[in-house]
Amino acid sequence: MAKEVAVIVGAGSGLSAALARLCAKQGMSVALAARDADKLAALAKETGASAYRCDAGKPADVAALFKSADADLGTPDLVVFNASRRARGKFVELDAAEVEASLRITAYAGFLVAQEAAKRMVKRGRGSILFTGASASVKGYAQSAPFAMGKFALRGLAQSMARELAPQGIHVAHFVIDGGIRQGAADSRGERGQDGYLDPTAIAEAYLQIHRQHRSAWTWEVELRPWVEKF
Repeated sequence: MAKEVAVIVGAGSGLSAALARLCAKQGMSVALAARDADKLAALAKETGASAYRCDAGKPADVAALFKSADADLGTPDLVVFNASRRARGKFVELDAAEVEASLRITAYAGFLVAQEAAKRMVKRGRGSILFTGASASVKGYAQSAPFAMGKFALRGLAQSMARELAPQGIHVAHFVIDGGIRQGAADSRGERGQDGYLDPTAIAEAYLQIHRQHRSAWTWEVELRPWVEKF
């Protein structure tokens, strides 16, 4: 059988790196995409992945990414959208251009990536499209309106897609990552204790488990948080 192909958009350290390592370990061909592809060089070398430059908020860039990945690796079986942008500040002081940019990357880019993925997967009648959400997907925090707007929109996109595409064999799922993600073994932010942050490897394992689910028992949304996190 041909190797499965995983495309990770918004790749970097933390969760994306853990996903790349796990997918490679599972024998999958991996494509990593980010606005600065040079920053992916070390991870690409470590995992044997292919790295691509892509501004996920630009239709032409996203179309080019999938065209190149098709030619280099094959049609994707798993696509993970992990990009986002934050604009923080008091609501009355928010810069409109920054808010627009935040929405473009956090939500509109998710649509662009998912549409290119779905076009390919529908033809084969299989595939998984996974979206990385956050606490802000379900809770709008003070001085974080743009991020909440984008993450709420991304969640709505995932829910709509799941209802439409599941009957066509496409598994769409949204992950509410409710808590901070550990940036490394030496991460010492705050005094949260050993389990104060989500382990990116554990999150990646949950993503792969959802991708592997039998279609008779599909999940459209998963919440992941440390046991110490209040919710």
